[in-house]
Amino acid sequence: DAKHLVPNKMRDFFCTINLDQEEVFRTQVVEKSLSPYFGEEFYFEIPRTFQWLSFYIYDKSVLQKDLRIGKVSIKKEDLCNYTGKENWFMLQPVDSNSEVQGKVHLELKLNELITDNGSVCQQLVVHIKECHGLPLINGQNCDPYATVSLVGPSRNDQKKTKVKKKTSNPQFNETFYFEVTRSSSYTKKSQFQVEEEDIEKLEVRVDLWNNGNLVQDVFLGEIKVPVKVLRNDSFKAWYLLQPRENGNKSSKTDDLGSLRLNICYTEDCVLPSEYYSSLRNLLLKSSDVQPISASAAYILSEVCRDKYDAVLPLVRLLLHHHKLVPFIAAVAELDLKDTQEANTIFRGNSLATRCVDEMMKIVGKHYLKVTLKPVIDEICESPKPCEIDPIKLREGDNVESNMDNLRYYVDKVFREIVQSSISCPTLMCDVFYSLRHLAAKRFPNDPHVQYSAVSSFVFLRFFAVAVVSPHTFHLRPHHPDAQTSRTLTLISKAIQTLGSWGSLNKSKLSSFKETFMCEFFKTFQEEKFTESVKKFLDDVSSTESKEPSGLSEPVHLKEGEMYKRAQGRTRIGKKNFKKRWFCLTSREFTYHKQQDKEPIFSIPIKNILAVEKLDESSFNKKNMFQVLHGEKPLYIQANNCVEASEWIEALCRVTRCNQKRLSFYHPSAFLNGNWLCCKATTESTVGCARCTADVPADTQIEIDGDRETERIYSLFTVNRSKLQKLEEACGSIAVYQGPRKEPDDYSNFTIEDSVATFHTLQQIIDIVEKLNELHEKYQKKRSSSAKYGSE
Repeated sequence: DAKHLVPNKMRDFFCTINLDQEEVFRTQVVEKSLSPYFGEEFYFEIPRTFQWLSFYIYDKSVLQKDLRIGKVSIKKEDLCNYTGKENWFMLQPVDSNSEVQGKVHLELKLNELITDNGSVCQQLVVHIKECHGLPLINGQNCDPYATVSLVGPSRNDQKKTKVKKKTSNPQFNETFYFEVTRSSSYTKKSQFQVEEEDIEKLEVRVDLWNNGNLVQDVFLGEIKVPVKVLRNDSFKAWYLLQPRENGNKSSKTDDLGSLRLNICYTEDCVLPSEYYSSLRNLLLKSSDVQPISASAAYILSEVCRDKYDAVLPLVRLLLHHHKLVPFIAAVAELDLKDTQEANTIFRGNSLATRCVDEMMKIVGKHYLKVTLKPVIDEICESPKPCEIDPIKLREGDNVESNMDNLRYYVDKVFREIVQSSISCPTLMCDVFYSLRHLAAKRFPNDPHVQYSAVSSFVFLRFFAVAVVSPHTFHLRPHHPDAQTSRTLTLISKAIQTLGSWGSLNKSKLSSFKETFMCEFFKTFQEEKFTESVKKFLDDVSSTESKEPSGLSEPVHLKEGEMYKRAQGRTRIGKKNFKKRWFCLTSREFTYHKQQDKEPIFSIPIKNILAVEKLDESSFNKKNMFQVLHGEKPLYIQANNCVEASEWIEALCRVTRCNQKRLSFYHPSAFLNGNWLCCKATTESTVGCARCTADVPADTQIEIDGDRETERIYSLFTVNRSKLQKLEEACGSIAVYQGPRKEPDDYSNFTIEDSVATFHTLQQIIDIVEKLNELHEKYQKKRSSSAKYGSE
């Protein structure tokens, strides 16, 4: 959220998230506010290098261009200082001189030349090769040129490259020569000093500009290199463009307002896979360790202050190696030992419940979309008034009508859920099967506990949470408005109650805090809903194989506006790019002239052979990808790098089981009679590069096991002191078997077998120390091979 924004009157605001100058996400517009609450979460993998993560506040305008009020820019190196906590940031003014991105490739050399009379002078050679990743100007590729200057206390020699048209990656390949020192015999008056020490004060400056033609040129960034570093060597390196240092006094930032952000940023330096084999093997055998509390995976959760930090990489790693189900069963059994009453089963935030939660989020994404997205879209796009709390009713509201509307929505959501068992992922069913039997074993005299063990997850922690926060589960693009959010909250409460085993009986209804919810549930027939829930829970906790879901209606997976290259030719014979509305369903990939219009072109999912990135050089456009099918490739340009990655991932996921997927493709286009990548002249020539998504058809989730292991290593490293503390606690227990005299030292740890736990701890510490050495060697090698100015 933001507060005290200018101008000091009620306006419509929205916020964008940018990687350097590239917008990747935008919030919804908050109308008529000085302190807008956005309340939106965006999670994304960063698909390219960047310097700044920026947040811009805009004043929405209907007739004119949206006005940028201010920004918060955080340098990549500083993100770790703010991660994992809320911070208020003062908005800074938006200055065109600071809006930079991209890099420039230079070769710099200092030569000594002998003049005709035998004296020596020095000459600077600057070879500007190319630039990469320059920003778009007004949504289009820029027309860049560079100025190269030799700057000193009393000199400023400047030269200029040619302008390159419509490109963000210009190839300049121009060389410039500058005299650094004159020979002693030089008699002509000079504007600068000629003494040797002048080199200490000279610097090379390269400025990038967008040629404005009839308007003012736009600054794109600059780099500065001291000439003195070139004394003994030539430098060839990539330099990241920097903001321009100008002496203009900025306006008072206090007047612009402030923005509250909660940023979680992780960056991993992943070593070759073989380096992680010891740690990986130790973690993967966790489910076989007796007791489970002595395993490496359980110890990881014990030493991390926030269990969630440990759960995410742990679940992904175990899932990747098909070890998750036995591990969840083992930690759930430990959880049940401390559960005294059946009606409190799996209600806390233990390691077991968090692992199941994370598993459902990862594995159940598609299941949620199949089950809930159509009805959630209906609720958000055509909302009906559903408020039944007498205190919150507006003037003129009819509580009976609102109750009917709420009942209609609850019935529809409930029906979609209890009829969705055939779409439930097999892994979720296997986990629910284990939990059900463990619960029945722990409470053999309670016939309902086997159902409540499953419903506490699938209803309370999966469907109900997705209903109340559809944007978090990618069911909606934005946080719903206040009225719709209230409707979803009431529906979520109803789903929790209907899914909770036995909660519809009259004695349970009387315990409701809200009397209006009690009255609402009196309209439900207990037996009918209880039987539906029982059948659904039986189905999703069964290990019997299911037939593929024969859905009558296709499921909408993703949609949005992008540009596609014309399949035919224009009147002047040149193919162009047109803005279209794209829609991906479980059945077909289509594009439309506008949203809600009939499709112009459709590709059945089964006919898609590959989905890959397209080289920017093909059409001189960024963020392009290609969809290969029976006819000519469909070339598409996304609006930013994150959107392009998400579309490629969505298309690859839904087409992964296609039988005729290609193994090779052309990374560039076929233009003017040949493929730009391999120069082959036949359009039907087999591709020259291996498909990145050429993986087995039964692979469901893309997980980088080495990256997850690296994250776990980092957690062990950060919590090294706690590992040692736990090791000391195990030693104390092993030596002294009596009552613990100092429980404060290790009372928060679960130590069932001190000897087994101590042994595992020693293995963990040894492995972490070896990985520390390997990381240090890598960093030394990297720093020693880095050149001045190299990114």
